[in-house]
Amino acid sequence: MNLRELMRRQLPLGRTAAHALLALLTATAGPVALSPTARAAAPFDTSPAAASIQRLMPRQADQVSLVATARPASGADSFTVSGAAGAIQVQGTSPATLLTGLGWYLRHVAGVDIGFPGDSSSRLPATLPALARPFTDAAVVPHRYALNDTDNGYSGAYRGFADYQREFDVLALHGINEVYLTVGAEQPYYQALQQFGYSAAELRSWIPAPAHQPWWLLQNISGFAGPVSEQLVNSRAALGRRLCDQLRSLGLTPVLPGFYGTVPTDFASRNPTAKVVAQGSWVGFTRDSWLDPTDPAFGRLAAAYYTAQRAAFGDSSMYKMDPLHEGGTAGSVDVTAAAGAIQHALLTAHPGATWVVLGWQANPDAALLAGVDRNRMLILDGLSDRYDDLDRESAWGGTPYAFGTIPDFGGKSTLGANTGVWVARFRQWLTKTNSAERGIAYLPEGTGTDPAAFALFTDLAWANSPVDQAAWFQEYANSRYGGPDPQAAAAWEQLRQGPYGMPSGSWDEPQDSLFTARPSLTATSTASWSPTALRYPAAGVQNALNDLLKVAPDRQATDAYRFDLVSTARQALDNRSRVLLPLIDTAYTAEDLGAFRALVAEWNADEAALDRLAATDTRSLTGSWLANVPGWGATAAERDQLQYDARSVITTWGDRAQADDSGLRDYAAREYSGLVADLYAKRWAAYFASLDAALTHHTSPVPVDFFAMDDAWARSTAGYPTSTAGDPVAVATAIAAALPSLADPGPGPGPAARNTCCAYERTVARRGSVGR
Repeated sequence: MNLRELMRRQLPLGRTAAHALLALLTATAGPVALSPTARAAAPFDTSPAAASIQRLMPRQADQVSLVATARPASGADSFTVSGAAGAIQVQGTSPATLLTGLGWYLRHVAGVDIGFPGDSSSRLPATLPALARPFTDAAVVPHRYALNDTDNGYSGAYRGFADYQREFDVLALHGINEVYLTVGAEQPYYQALQQFGYSAAELRSWIPAPAHQPWWLLQNISGFAGPVSEQLVNSRAALGRRLCDQLRSLGLTPVLPGFYGTVPTDFASRNPTAKVVAQGSWVGFTRDSWLDPTDPAFGRLAAAYYTAQRAAFGDSSMYKMDPLHEGGTAGSVDVTAAAGAIQHALLTAHPGATWVVLGWQANPDAALLAGVDRNRMLILDGLSDRYDDLDRESAWGGTPYAFGTIPDFGGKSTLGANTGVWVARFRQWLTKTNSAERGIAYLPEGTGTDPAAFALFTDLAWANSPVDQAAWFQEYANSRYGGPDPQAAAAWEQLRQGPYGMPSGSWDEPQDSLFTARPSLTATSTASWSPTALRYPAAGVQNALNDLLKVAPDRQATDAYRFDLVSTARQALDNRSRVLLPLIDTAYTAEDLGAFRALVAEWNADEAALDRLAATDTRSLTGSWLANVPGWGATAAERDQLQYDARSVITTWGDRAQADDSGLRDYAAREYSGLVADLYAKRWAAYFASLDAALTHHTSPVPVDFFAMDDAWARSTAGYPTSTAGDPVAVATAIAAALPSLADPGPGPGPAARNTCCAYERTVARRGSVGR
């Protein structure tokens, strides 16, 4: 940076000459000021990190200078932050690590948060504050991995480049260095299998539409919502290449799908000498077949696959493969030999690459691990915080693994995680004798729902001593809304002890709402595989909502505050559903028509309030979920087909066989404005109307075909708003005022929960209205 550029910064009056000189000596104006010669001599190009900072905080970006440093002999990523007011310098060992250093500075010095999601950077001062002394930190594990296999389906398969770019920036800001990427992953299969007896049209019928493709890569389904078009395959591959290049430019490793033998069910008829193992079914879908990796055809197909993948996306050093996932069968195949053949094919195409595999259910088993070079494996432990008495070193024979969490299934609109388990167990496992723990793996099935859980979990990888959970939440509250606030601190302490204080033993995710459940008086969850009762006392969430509503007005103006307020108010309403439904059941069983109608009126009012609340946040709009879909379709028919893909993955998931018979329906349980009003609330209204008629006429209730309602919504092409409506503070205030006071009903919708509210409900029944 030259003196003229420094003067253009218009340094504030009152800054001493010493500070001005320090600014001149320490600021390099980021990579854009480096000459080509200097850039070539640096360990890496810092300009991608500078561009990210410009996107994240454009008003103050020119006050941050970046310095590339080489990794030490240990290979650990590290950063150092220093500087005077208005002249902050970040040194780091990669572009991503430079951003991690900036993320530390923003939270701990500037007092703002750029979360995943939620942003309080609008409260950054015009001049960035100085550091009292330089701060240095280093990663304690080499692997800092993000994104589940299902992420592209549940986080939005129709997003554009800018959406992913923002996500990558924020992942780097929080210390991530490896990102699973499946956008365009159909293209290598599409190219390679045309050399093995398939036409392009046949393969386009085999490949599912984008929102369902993650499960095709897991060998669970094929062809759903297809056929896909040539232009869609090519467009997704082009985006995938841009995303891979963007990750590489930031020093993030794109983790790509590898080839482990997935082929169409009729592969053997096209290739008669090949040994193929049928894989049966997966929750109502016919699974693809498995080409025996020890068969000569496997090596040829794998080579064709990796050649096509390299041409489309370039190379990587990490490839994810999960053979025999969720019920796959090996038949007569020698799993140990098969694993060796899979790894051999990978290393032939990509010498030195790491095979990444999900630790889930019984996978990977001892037979698979016996066939591989374990030094070239990384297991993502999806159950680290779910069960107790785990010994991963013994179970996996010393294979390197990452401490992982799946705190959300389907991208549900829920709040909470087993964070106390994280802070205790991660460090215990890392420091034990002969530990094979080498990383963290952030693996919610859908992202962007719980910024606090994301921030805490990713901090583990940079903590050189045990994390104090209570202190962490206190500090998080101080920065989340752009500065300390006693009411924010009180709210987050309530949330820490409640939804963020859940124990391990059976679950790693919170309970879901009953407002989104398939109507039944005895419903205990929405999704078939979710907790069936509250996992924490409900009073804490309601208290946190009341505290958040008292946060100072200037803090309330931040995006982060408004996101958290909507999430907390929604959770308070959801928890109420678990108290209210048993009361409705009791009234119906007692044939008390007055009480039944009063309680149903409250239920309906709560559903309406839930929809109004969601309408205040752009991330909770059905319109936002569907907004990008039309741009991917070349014809009206294709646009309708892709609409069904995007709608069904968050509702029916499939046809009646999968939805009703196999239980996949409502797995994502999204409390989106529009979806709540037009589907969930209408289902409950139809159900309660049937029960009301039965009580009135002393008859049996008329069954409702809920799948028909669900499927009609999924196949609809009606539009939804993409702009918010209403004020989240006003809507949340009304919700807080209407909710009955809770002393502490305790976990679960049992007698204690019912007794807490009984006086209120008796009053409601007597006056015949709910007063809303």
